[in-house]
Amino acid sequence: MNLKKSIALIFIILLIDQISKIYIKTHFILGESVDVFSWFKILFIENEGAAWGTKLSDLLPISDSTGKLVLTVFRLFAIAGIGYWLLDSIRKEASKTLVIAVSLIFAGAVGNIVDSLFYGLIFNDSYSTVATFFSADPYGGLFYGKVVDMLYFPLIDATWPDWMPLVGGDTFRFFEPVFNIADTAISTGVGILIVFNKKAFSKTQEAAAETDQKE
Repeated sequence: MNLKKSIALIFIILLIDQISKIYIKTHFILGESVDVFSWFKILFIENEGAAWGTKLSDLLPISDSTGKLVLTVFRLFAIAGIGYWLLDSIRKEASKTLVIAVSLIFAGAVGNIVDSLFYGLIFNDSYSTVATFFSADPYGGLFYGKVVDMLYFPLIDATWPDWMPLVGGDTFRFFEPVFNIADTAISTGVGILIVFNKKAFSKTQEAAAETDQKE
C-alpha cells in the first residue's frame, strides 16, 4: 500500500469523523439522545479526558486545566510517533495489513486531537443550548477543547434479578461506553494488529530473518 492510498484512507476517516462531530455539536444539546434502534442510540456527550473519560487530575495532584493541557500535548507527541511509524512502514514496503492498521490508528488519533486543539476556540458550550460553529463566545481556548462522542450501543439494558446477591435490582448495561468515528478507527486498527499479527508483520519478520542469515 503506497503513501497516496494511505493518505486517501486517512482523509476519508477524518472527513467522516469531523462532519459527524460538527453536526452533533451544532444540532444536539449536551446529553440529548435519539434512538436509531433499541440497541443503537445517538447520544451527545463530551469527553474532557483520556480513554473512558478518565482525567489526569483524577490520578495526579494537578488541576483539571493542567491535566487537560498535559493530555493534549501527550497526544501530539503520540501522533508524531504514529506518523513516523506509518511513513517508515510505507518506506520499507511493509505489508498492506500493517499500513492499513497504522493508517487507521493515525487517522483516529488525529481526529480526536482536532477536537482537543480547536473545538474550544470555535464552539460555545452545549449546556442547555445548541452550540454555534465559529461562536463569538467560545467555551475554551487552544489545547482545551473537548472530544465529541455520540455512538452508543446499549446492546443489553436490563436489571439484575432481586434475588441476585450484591447486584440484585441494579441496572446492567452492555455495551456502555459512548465513542466516535475516530475511536472506531483506532480500535479497528489495533484489532487488526492483534488478530492479524503474523500477516501484518510478515515482511518485517522476513527482513529480520534475511539480516540474521547474512550475519
